[in-house]
Amino acid sequence: MSVGMQNNAKVKTKNTLYFFVFTFALLMLLFHWFSVTVKPNNLLFTVTPIHLIGFFETRYLYAMAHLFAIIPVFCLSFDKKVAYYTRWKYVFPAIGTVAIPFWIWDIAKTARGVWGFNPTYYTHLFINLPIEEWLFFITFPWATVFIYDCLNAYFPLKDHGLLRKIDFLLTPLLIFTFFLTAFFYRGHLYTFTTFFAAGVILTCAKVAGLPYAKASGYSIVRQKFYRMFPIALVPFILINGIFTGAFTHAPIVVYNPEEYLGIRFFTIPMDDFVYNFLLTFSVITLYERKS
Repeated sequence: MSVGMQNNAKVKTKNTLYFFVFTFALLMLLFHWFSVTVKPNNLLFTVTPIHLIGFFETRYLYAMAHLFAIIPVFCLSFDKKVAYYTRWKYVFPAIGTVAIPFWIWDIAKTARGVWGFNPTYYTHLFINLPIEEWLFFITFPWATVFIYDCLNAYFPLKDHGLLRKIDFLLTPLLIFTFFLTAFFYRGHLYTFTTFFAAGVILTCAKVAGLPYAKASGYSIVRQKFYRMFPIALVPFILINGIFTGAFTHAPIVVYNPEEYLGIRFFTIPMDDFVYNFLLTFSVITLYERKS
């Protein structure tokens, strides 16, 4: 058998594996979705702010948060070394592909009362989501990929021994933690779906080589992602703090306290960190594949 035929056979095998994994995961999520009862009208509009900022008390606050992300990233996209604007043809298709299931997820979770939105801080609704929420899955992944590309441009990484060791240890630990948490908190709809989906995506990336794992079992892209993610958490905490009421009398995004872990980092539910991991990891892996 020629090398080309062997490679084609491997691709077909991987594609078949992906199909069965994602089909199983989807069936599990759907089964769980219809088996869990969500207490209606149980959204928590009261959190303890860190520091009140007066001009944040406006219905344009969610829109302002988008500008905080868009303006600096757009201006810096034309840096000659990064040249992020030349990558948009790969970035936006990846973001759009990932956004579709997240939009569906968001609509469904809002309809079930897992979370909701405070009309004090957004402009208009489309279906049952604020316009600004629809844009969230475009704007903020776009800004996160910019951070990822900046690091790669200024600090090129091909194969770093320490990061390889971190990936070797951290990825299985994260997979185990995600699935274990999903199992023990299976009665919490936000927690289960977020941790379970993160476990599935990371398992595919580790075991099945989605889409570029080395023979030794590690991925350069995961190493780059693990390097970037702690840095990206800084703007994430700031922006998500705005969303969850760190600087206002009430949050923009309100949660059903029975559907998440019940643990907050200041005002941010811990589940949001895994949600952010899932969103950005999905976008970056697809972005790397398209580019």
